[in-house]
Amino acid sequence: MMVKLTPDPEQYQSLLETLERFNEACNHASNIAFNTGTFGQYYLHHAVYGYLREHFGLSAQMAIRAIAKVSESYKTDRKALHLFKPHSAMVYDQRILAWKGLDKVSLLTLDGRQIIPIRIGAYQEARIDRNVRQTDLILRRGIFYLAAVIDAPESTPDDPTGTLGVDLGVINLAVDSDGEFYSGEAVDNIREKMDTLKADLQSCGTKSAKRHLKKLKGRESRFRHSTNHIVSKRLVAKAKDTHRQIALEELKGIGDSTVVRHSQRRRHKSWAFNQLRQFVTYKAKIAGVLVQLVDPRNTSRTCPECGFVSKSNRKSQSLFSCQQCGFASNADLVGATNISRKAPVNEPIVSPALVGAGQGQAVCFS
Repeated sequence: MMVKLTPDPEQYQSLLETLERFNEACNHASNIAFNTGTFGQYYLHHAVYGYLREHFGLSAQMAIRAIAKVSESYKTDRKALHLFKPHSAMVYDQRILAWKGLDKVSLLTLDGRQIIPIRIGAYQEARIDRNVRQTDLILRRGIFYLAAVIDAPESTPDDPTGTLGVDLGVINLAVDSDGEFYSGEAVDNIREKMDTLKADLQSCGTKSAKRHLKKLKGRESRFRHSTNHIVSKRLVAKAKDTHRQIALEELKGIGDSTVVRHSQRRRHKSWAFNQLRQFVTYKAKIAGVLVQLVDPRNTSRTCPECGFVSKSNRKSQSLFSCQQCGFASNADLVGATNISRKAPVNEPIVSPALVGAGQGQAVCFS
């Protein structure tokens, strides 16, 4: 849940200084953790807590949150030094943040408690009374926000009466086993425009062009995020309304192991397929829809009519034509159909493992 803060100039400066000081403290703690191999929160606390309080002016709970943030970041990768940007998110909890109704929030800063006005819409108003597990202070394009993680009520999963198979593709982001195609052409048009603009800016090489490139990167990320939300919402709603579970391909290594033509390589690798799957998963959990992963092997090469499996059945990226019985259809639709049929023998989906950074590199967290 995102909530916009509307501080006055003095409050804004206080928030900015607190955010920057917090991340300076995180970088100090991260250097100690990496150089001494002290990654656990308990041991790192004893190593740096006093220094963070004395030299960075953090309150007791701010220092604890900084140590916890650093320790958490090293759970997935301990081979690289983790660095935090000056305006990386600052973690707040109930001891240093309190909601004051629907129009104000109390935040602890380096200058003490600040009562700051907030702006919320109907979505946030309906959820602000739920249990807030964690809140991050975020600075985005010069505006402060609070990103609150709330406990969302989960529906009891229904007993599914069927399976909606979903194939994630190159031409289309997703195709389901009902024959519905999701956001292929519109995504490609916008992506091509962005690629052309980025190429022009990169060839220019000026400081202004580099600033524009940075903004463009954020715009492209937000576009992917929004599109994946829309597609996942439609898929979950359809499964819920028809009392079906959802079957998705196991996507581990999709960007590395799948062979596509050179002309399609850019759009295949750039789209956030794993993000789309995660969005489907958490929306389905809230809606009470079961989600299963299936083995993607031969889903695009198996005839759904006669079961004949052959690489030659896939005539092109979009065309499937069985060499044994002559059945022909869209290749992505065939894949979605085969995915739906594989689902009953697979276990429910689990959270995908995170991939760490390479040896010897510094990882920068935003």
